Amino acid sequence: MADGWAELWGDFAEPAWTAVLDASGAGPGDRVLDVGCGSGDLLAHLDRLGLTTAGIDPAPGMVALARERVPGSDIQVGGAEQLPWPDSTFDLVISVNALQFADDTADAFAELVRVTRPGGAIAIVNWAEGDRNDLDTIEAALAEEAGEDPRPDGDLRLPGGHEHLLEEGGLDVVASGIVEVPWHAADDDTLVRAILLGEDPETLTELAPTVIAAAEPFRTPDNGYHLVNHFRFGLGRKAG
Repeated sequence: MADGWAELWGDFAEPAWTAVLDASGAGPGDRVLDVGCGSGDLLAHLDRLGLTTAGIDPAPGMVALARERVPGSDIQVGGAEQLPWPDSTFDLVISVNALQFADDTADAFAELVRVTRPGGAIAIVNWAEGDRNDLDTIEAALAEEAGEDPRPDGDLRLPGGHEHLLEEGGLDVVASGIVEVPWHAADDDTLVRAILLGEDPETLTELAPTVIAAAEPFRTPDNGYHLVNHFRFGLGRKAG
């Protein structure tokens, strides 16, 4: 799935990356760790800005692609709960839509704090609550088709969730906010492949009508789709 993810979703969160980097004050030469780096899109962005990068992701296919795209980066296979770097290694640690998948969020966050140098910063970025995201309209339609309830919003999607996590981890909250993150699909095929990424061809064919019908309000005059979504972020600084 790594190539498909990179094609369809890889740079989707760039508006949130920009907000976090602006708030952090990170600049060329700073060491930055991306926890849950996926296919390496944020790492490549950081590399272009002159930062020294490292990343970690539990999916070997994602890590292989990230290493290919950013060969100078230190990219490891693994999870947030056990980071393979010494204490106080990084000036900035970023986790985008990843920390919620840890078995224990607090333990994983403690690892992020451990590898951050005194005076360094940690940024957590997640989808905002469902009613702020056009994509959740499609997810709700798919859940209904399957006879399931939509997934509830987790703590990190709600107002105040990031600030609470940062404060509980012993950091001073220095910035937080919500960022508009639009997503565009050029046509029906791109829309369906993106929403159902990883499904087999039979499932794609079966669920495509549900996806297309749910996305109809977001269709553009050129028969593409423009969906407006939002991410929340929080940035905290470790005592120095």
